[in-house]
Amino acid sequence: MPTTLIYDDVPFVASSATARGDALWLAPDDVTAATGWKIEPRGLCLGDRCVPIPPSRRTEFVDGERFDFAAFARYLDQPVVHDDAADVWLFGEAATTRRAALHALEAPDFRLPDLDGRMHALSDYRGKKVLLLSWASW
Repeated sequence: MPTTLIYDDVPFVASSATARGDALWLAPDDVTAATGWKIEPRGLCLGDRCVPIPPSRRTEFVDGERFDFAAFARYLDQPVVHDDAADVWLFGEAATTRRAALHALEAPDFRLPDLDGRMHALSDYRGKKVLLLSWASW
């Protein structure tokens, strides 16, 4: 069964994926296609941001031509969850990103339809006062 990765809320089916416990080994092309990170000699790079792999920990991340992307995500302090039965892996935002959002006191953006079916995003109302009401039966 093919493995589905969800990174930045975008699903990707990785044909090269091999899961072993909490490790998710991928071919370099699948790492790039699924996440945007590119394996380079200096480490993993996403745009102009590069994260070097410590030489003393290289075997945790690299096994021949395969890369343990789950270990790398945890190295970046990203939460990683997986469902073995469905063969799905989800990678969350790094703690530093979540912490920065909390310090900014800015609500995360979301989209919802109004009663007429028109979509509205919270970001459409930035700079304006917004009252959000929620309800739950529990």
